[in-house]
Amino acid sequence: MCSARSTREPPLRSGNLLPVRALVPAWTLLLLIALLAWLLTLGQMRGMGVEPGTMGLGPGLFLLLWLAMTAAMMLPSMAPVTITWARGIGRRSSGGVRAARMAGFTAGYLLVWTAFGLLAYAGLAWTGELVADRPGAGRWIAAAAFAVAGAQQLGPLKNVCLRHCRSPMGQLARYARYRPLLRDLRVGASHGLYCLGCCWGLMLVLIPLGVMNVPAMAGVAAVIFVEKLWRLGQVFSTVVGLVLLVCAVLAPLPPFQDWLLPGLQNAPMPMPGH
Repeated sequence: MCSARSTREPPLRSGNLLPVRALVPAWTLLLLIALLAWLLTLGQMRGMGVEPGTMGLGPGLFLLLWLAMTAAMMLPSMAPVTITWARGIGRRSSGGVRAARMAGFTAGYLLVWTAFGLLAYAGLAWTGELVADRPGAGRWIAAAAFAVAGAQQLGPLKNVCLRHCRSPMGQLARYARYRPLLRDLRVGASHGLYCLGCCWGLMLVLIPLGVMNVPAMAGVAAVIFVEKLWRLGQVFSTVVGLVLLVCAVLAPLPPFQDWLLPGLQNAPMPMPGH
């Protein structure tokens, strides 16, 4: 009985947390990783156009680029959960052990998005082939993508996942009861699922806008960051959902297709600055 209790983390209460000034290195490291991920992503995208499908990338190379994109877009917005968990483990570990535990947490998070990346690759391959055979189908794929994304923004699952990402304390307290073996990996994966439930619709709009469209990526990352960290994030999320539904109506109309469908046009479009 005693040994079972010894495997648990202490409850995540304010008395167990590190002072805010001690979290500056964690914030700095998180933002540094995100910055490096953006630089890597931009470097990999250099010279690539915005076009349908997988841009000729195989699954392995696509997943590497997808992971860099995910880290660049998601790491800043996952700061509340990451920092809360870091504060929770701060009393029980230090130095290399703490770093290893945070690495396990991050690996679990990215594992979820890697699995989603496989689905994204399959979806891009399918839409690319469909647009190549039937160029007119692109506008309807775009309309469907915007409509599904807008509906997801307004749905109940979005609110549940968004509340977790904004106020993770209760969920992380439950995670503290996990056994030590792979605990941090499981916590990261669990949070990754909540994050995926919150953001998959926004990622879906990159099909019509272009997965390699850097301004679109930056826009989606900004939306994710604001809705998770701003105190009016849920209201903002609703507004974004309504905008996406409007885009779904406009996407099939010729005047808006160059703007809303760059990722579903057969002719490659040069990236800004190239």
